[in-house]
Amino acid sequence: MSSSTTLRRRLHHGDVDGSRREHYETSGLDALSEPLLVDDHRDSDDKYVEKYALQGLWDDERTKVQLHWTFVFSQLIAQWAQWLANIVIGSGSLLGRVFSTHLTPQDGQKRLLAPSLSPLQEERLKKLQARLKVPFDGTQVEHQDALKQLWRLAYPNREIPPPKSELWKEMGWQGQDPSTDFRGGGFISLQNLIYFAEKYPESFQCLLHKQDGKRAEWEYPFAVAGVNISFMLAQMLDLQTGKPSSLSGVRFLELLAEDEMAFDDLYCVAFQMMDAQWLAKRASYMEFNDVLKSTRTQLERELELEDVSGVKDLPAYNLLRR
Repeated sequence: MSSSTTLRRRLHHGDVDGSRREHYETSGLDALSEPLLVDDHRDSDDKYVEKYALQGLWDDERTKVQLHWTFVFSQLIAQWAQWLANIVIGSGSLLGRVFSTHLTPQDGQKRLLAPSLSPLQEERLKKLQARLKVPFDGTQVEHQDALKQLWRLAYPNREIPPPKSELWKEMGWQGQDPSTDFRGGGFISLQNLIYFAEKYPESFQCLLHKQDGKRAEWEYPFAVAGVNISFMLAQMLDLQTGKPSSLSGVRFLELLAEDEMAFDDLYCVAFQMMDAQWLAKRASYMEFNDVLKSTRTQLERELELEDVSGVKDLPAYNLLRR
């Protein structure tokens, strides 16, 4: 049997597009096969040969039976161990706990057993998931006021337009009524944009006005891109389930324990990273989805780094400007 080969990949902290990597490789040598020993003495006693031939067959069969039952019992032990672990962490129904798998599902994400959470993590996760469930409602005063606040932050010296106006397109909404662009992003995507504008105003203004790099003739719409990033993050972090079990989601829970606003800060990092990917790829409007996918991949890589204990430890956080 050949020994397994292990490959470990580690990103440099200066990487944004994942182009540079350190590789560590350890490999074992294949085990040598021993030659078969053959007895060529023809004058051996037939009964003696027959006796030991039968004994050999019997030993082979007994070995097969032992190996079979060893395999069966090891499988049972593994299944019971996982069943007990699932009971301890309380994930899903009993039937789901017994038969659930935590390998790689159809969405392609690496899955782990959902971790046990501290009371603080439980509280913050529930608050975040509650925010994610709130749709944008243009008839609510709170939502209307939030949209006006975003305009004031984006254009502090300009008058706020009415709820339906062609002026909203300047911010990157697709139509004259921004409320039609939220869809899956919900109210949290508007909150994310406001947070970005308040905490990192220089980066916000730079991306809004497309000030960095050589821009495409047909640029991505700023506000709608922001809504898409909120939706992408919620999916990547597995926040639409009871407890995140994707590798990125589990790592995010560690960040959430350190900072209640980890999702909002991660949003700002993701937006800045997306623009860097956009420039690096020299992308145009029709390539936005591809850029968003590569942004997600890069963000997942950075979240998996061992020395990341907060959003500020992510390499791409250094791209943000206040």
